[in-house]
Amino acid sequence: MANEYMGIEEEPEIIYIPDDEGHEEEFEVIMKFEVDGSDAKYMMVVPREAADEETDEVYAFRYEEDGDDLKLFMIEDDEEWAIVEETFNTLVEELDGRDE
Repeated sequence: MANEYMGIEEEPEIIYIPDDEGHEEEFEVIMKFEVDGSDAKYMMVVPREAADEETDEVYAFRYEEDGDDLKLFMIEDDEEWAIVEETFNTLVEELDGRDE
């Protein structure tokens, strides 16, 4: 249940996000979750080249799936960002506590 909820899979999920110049960058999805009381879905990603290293470079997006299409949305609202950050931190703490 926890692995399914956390979006953890044996093979990493890789997505490609274009940068400002239109070049696609490779990212590894490290977590997917929903926020209580909301239908919105969120994912946390790290740049693929940094996925194996300890890094603080984690990006959050709200996303929608339409069949095989994945639409990512920047989180620009401060209140929404605070909720996503709190949920992410809580899930990470739960995961860390479970591993000990």
